[in-house]
Amino acid sequence: MSQPPNEPPRGGFGAPQDQPPAEGFGPPQDPRQATPPPPAQPPQAPPPPQGAPAGPPQPGYGYPQQPGPYAQPGPYAQPGPYAQQPGPYGQPGPYAQQPGYGQAPAQGQGYGPGYGHPGQAPYPGPPGTPPPGIPGGSGNPFKGRPAVIIGAVVAALLVIGGTVWAVSGDGGDDGKKPVAEHSKDGKGGKETASQDPVNPGDGSGDGGGDPENLNDGRKAGEAKVLWYKQAPDAPGSGADAPGLWITGKAAVKAAYKQVFAYNVGDGKPTWAPITFPQKICAVTPQKTSDDKVVVAYMSGAGDGAKCNQLQQIDLATGAKGWNGKVADGALFDSTLSVELSLTGKTLMVGRSQSGTAYDATTGKKLWDKKNYGPACYPAAFAGGAKLLSVASCGAGSTTQHDEVQELDPATGKAEWTTKIPKGWRVVRAYSVDPVVLYMTNDDKKTVNVTTLKDDGGVRSQLSSKDSFAPECGFAIIDRDLPGCFGAVADANTLYLPTEAKTGANEVVAFNLATGKERWRVKSPADESMLPLKMDGTRLIAYVEPSYDAGGQVVSIPTTGSGHTPAKLLQNPQGTASIENGFYSKAVAYVDGRFYISTTRLTGNDQSREKLMLAYGK
Repeated sequence: MSQPPNEPPRGGFGAPQDQPPAEGFGPPQDPRQATPPPPAQPPQAPPPPQGAPAGPPQPGYGYPQQPGPYAQPGPYAQPGPYAQQPGPYGQPGPYAQQPGYGQAPAQGQGYGPGYGHPGQAPYPGPPGTPPPGIPGGSGNPFKGRPAVIIGAVVAALLVIGGTVWAVSGDGGDDGKKPVAEHSKDGKGGKETASQDPVNPGDGSGDGGGDPENLNDGRKAGEAKVLWYKQAPDAPGSGADAPGLWITGKAAVKAAYKQVFAYNVGDGKPTWAPITFPQKICAVTPQKTSDDKVVVAYMSGAGDGAKCNQLQQIDLATGAKGWNGKVADGALFDSTLSVELSLTGKTLMVGRSQSGTAYDATTGKKLWDKKNYGPACYPAAFAGGAKLLSVASCGAGSTTQHDEVQELDPATGKAEWTTKIPKGWRVVRAYSVDPVVLYMTNDDKKTVNVTTLKDDGGVRSQLSSKDSFAPECGFAIIDRDLPGCFGAVADANTLYLPTEAKTGANEVVAFNLATGKERWRVKSPADESMLPLKMDGTRLIAYVEPSYDAGGQVVSIPTTGSGHTPAKLLQNPQGTASIENGFYSKAVAYVDGRFYISTTRLTGNDQSREKLMLAYGK
């Protein structure tokens, strides 16, 4: 479908250029500052989150920016920061003049599948230096806007630009360690007493059965709606609905102050909803191997409330495990918002300029990741198959630069450190394994996509004249940047969707060894096709719905000479308008079922807002 009405215009990405080309291209932008076109369907687009700043954001490290220096698409064929690499970057860049980049550091030297939280403007400076124009600012270079990274090059595996800010320091407000505690009844005690959404979609909710029959008129060959769920009440200003976790039995979804679980087959509640005393402000996009997740919620409802309350949840039973409080760190290193991610059994909880790792099973603190080296402050963490950290170093000096590290999730030790050339900022990552970085250069008004080797050395830089448009939704609360979908990588190939202003788009496969195109395939419908995930040697992709046809799930062979999409599911035409109405969405395709859910509740009492739909054969 066409992009959500609150999204800025999409555009492509290109390699560094001296002069911007003539047409429009934009980096990740703040949708609240965009001028929204009128929605083409009755479902209303989410309103801007409460408290959105009226003025333009202050620029900062890894920060979604307004249209400006990156407002033009262009050929990805000019010199980049890693110009010693062969290919279209034929002239030496800053990276070629500084030896040692990408090499593993000496022993002991210190060194994440979206979304932001409304907070203070980003600022990359060290503690003690308040952000410009914001007295007492948090100093988080990634905070200040929802990272609704729609438009220029937003990936399914965006991991760097604001995933996790961990908590440094050993204690909470009382000086004690934030040791986890188990709930008394294992089910959450008083907090589990909650109502389901007004209408859970199976006739058992307080609102009774929905008069709609979503399978009425279903045509031969179309999938059926297995079940749907109506969204819970939300404030008039809207609320976030982050996360979507699928287990063998349940589809689990967070929304505002609650976490719901529904049977994957019939949608009946799997366990009683969990209700938190305040709104959910972050979740781990991943789950552990034994189906555990961690949710963060606010300490209160006032302006001074912090996102510092942690709760582990068992997705299989709904039981609450350990809980704990995240401590504030040094000056300008607060928990006004936090970011969460999982790498194996290591939970990273993050703030603006440091990180703390916990054992996800017990809640026990493992290690801190604090500032190091030449005034390097870890500003973002990314979990998943690997644990990455991005630091801003030497802020305000002539040597200011970024550094990327892979961390050992058990110890926090840096496996390697890659120094990014001066002038380049790591804004996003398309993948953590392999590491694929999206970088911007303000001075040159251009961007660069670089993939790294297992030791942090430069592997290749992408080369393309196309514009690309992976998609993100309006998940304002949690900064799971990999939650933006549309970019998928396997060991040797990166798959990106081209931008299509009208009609069908294409998915392009890039060779990560050379940065050059391997092949491309056109969407089988007149709507955009977005990569979802790898399934062996097949790429699973979602073809968005049109106003008169449902979406599709397709499988694309990635080996051999043929890459024609094969249809796995054809969603019914009868629900196309509802499917189109998920302007901000999280999706999943698991065991032959396709799930689509909202990541932002409008709070509109005049419409029956859907939380989630499940399709299957």
